[in-house]
Amino acid sequence: MKQKLLIIGFVWPEPKSSAAGSRMMQLISFFQSLDYHITFASACAKSDNAFDLSSVGVEKVTIVLNDSGFDDFILKLKPDVVLFDRFMTEEQFGWRVSSKCPKALKLLDTEDLHFLRRARQQAYKSGTQLTNHHLFSDTAKREIASIYRCDLSLIISKAEMSLLKNTFKMDEAILQYLPFLIADISEEKRASIPDFESRQHFISIGNFLHEPNYNALLYLKDTIWKGIRQQLPNAQLHNYGAYASQKVHQLHNEQEGFLIKGFTKNVDDVMQKAKVLLAPIRFGAGLKGKLFDAMRNGTPFVSTSIGVEGIIDDVKEPFICDTADEFVSHAVTLYQEQSLWKTQQDLGFELLQNQFSKALHESEFTRRLTNVLEDLETYRQQNFIGQMLQHHTMQSTKFMSKWIEAKNS
Repeated sequence: MKQKLLIIGFVWPEPKSSAAGSRMMQLISFFQSLDYHITFASACAKSDNAFDLSSVGVEKVTIVLNDSGFDDFILKLKPDVVLFDRFMTEEQFGWRVSSKCPKALKLLDTEDLHFLRRARQQAYKSGTQLTNHHLFSDTAKREIASIYRCDLSLIISKAEMSLLKNTFKMDEAILQYLPFLIADISEEKRASIPDFESRQHFISIGNFLHEPNYNALLYLKDTIWKGIRQQLPNAQLHNYGAYASQKVHQLHNEQEGFLIKGFTKNVDDVMQKAKVLLAPIRFGAGLKGKLFDAMRNGTPFVSTSIGVEGIIDDVKEPFICDTADEFVSHAVTLYQEQSLWKTQQDLGFELLQNQFSKALHESEFTRRLTNVLEDLETYRQQNFIGQMLQHHTMQSTKFMSKWIEAKNS
């Protein structure tokens, strides 16, 4: 009999709109390769950009927050593994899973560390350096408690693994480093990718609802693009992304070559037409999907130290630019110098192959998953803090949920 996986999604996956959506589809593909029967459940309303999960054999179920109907649903399903999509979902449904299916392995996909992203945003807006004052927030307490309550948490970035182990003194035994899973790019595929001479213009891309992306768009518009345009007056910047609001469309300016293109169904196509990706990300966390899209398509990029975090350790690389002047200078040079462009393109392919190999990371995760499932009870005994938090089961969350349910009935 097939093992059963229940994924409780914070949202329905949108792989063409966000890196989080692509990440979820990678996880679904991984569990399907292990022959799991997968059910994806979410309380979120579906958008037009949501992927049709039934097309890949995944059962879809709509669930309701603060409703005991979920208890009946999971009792009937009896999953072997439950994967929570972000810590907020674990807060809402984790105690119900533990109550009704205590033997199910609980996985948490953090996507990125939300408390880190919010801490950096707070520090940026206050014009200060990031400190423990920003990091040790209520969000951090909630997210780390969620990690402890789960049997294993998937961490997408080596930098975030280091933060959890060194700053928050978390035991690596309950953490699993699992970055984006990138299939090997063959020599034939590389050879088919458009070369330097075949490309033109700059590109930026990112879901406009994501605050770091919108901030980067404004930074491009107000500062960086003006500097680039002075030196490359015929160049254009094509800005792609889902959910472009009116305030985003108002930034469109044909005369300045600053073009809001909106949502694209084919990121590979638009990425391969562009010569350079611009990603001046000033706060955020996790891995930046746009940089992976660029590397897969042989498109060199210019970004910041936060943008490349978890991808490139050497902050001395010339395409890591944390000031506007550096950013403009390198973007212009990269756009004009074919040898430098080709060197960075080759580095991108090398990084994907050496650090983000799908085969390597899936093999390691399979081994870890198998070991934990073989003796889950003994494994859980080693996580006393998790047991303690599970014992109290976030009582405030649990009883607030029950109160809301009673109020709504």
